[in-house]
Amino acid sequence: HHTALLPPLPLPPPSPSAMMNRLLLALLSALLIVGTSAFAPTQPSSTTVRRSNLETKRNSIVDTVSSLYNNWGKKATASHILFKPSQFPEDEAKAKLLEIKAEVGDDAEKFAAAAIEWSGCPSAKNGGDLGEFGPGMMVKNFDEICFNQEVGVVQGPVSTQFGEHLILITKRTGEE
Repeated sequence: HHTALLPPLPLPPPSPSAMMNRLLLALLSALLIVGTSAFAPTQPSSTTVRRSNLETKRNSIVDTVSSLYNNWGKKATASHILFKPSQFPEDEAKAKLLEIKAEVGDDAEKFAAAAIEWSGCPSAKNGGDLGEFGPGMMVKNFDEICFNQEVGVVQGPVSTQFGEHLILITKRTGEE
């Protein structure tokens, strides 16, 4: 005597909201971006300079996802001037960046000239230009500024694990 098998329950029609799709896409993209780097061993502490802002350690997957989610479809173009810990101690770097900021105002050409002269980033030779990038591709503090602050205005000094930056957002697209 076989017990009658219950008919399979009808599955609800697939209707994930656009919101959910977006979140999943953001998660997947973040995993791809952060990928191995998030799980790679960090350098031995002897070589890393202790920075007061420990928030800047690594871009956590959460930050990447939230930036992708909040800034979906946006692209930013920015330039920066970087002082690496090997160039100046943190306080000196900030003071010097403030001087440069005052000198440059919000003039993109002056900013580029200052980047060529001072920046410790390979982008210096292009006047600090980092080109266009999407959300979650830059470290958290940098990303937050590029996607939330005013375009055409020099921002900073900002601390990341790379050092102290001045950032000039030159363009942002994809905003509602």
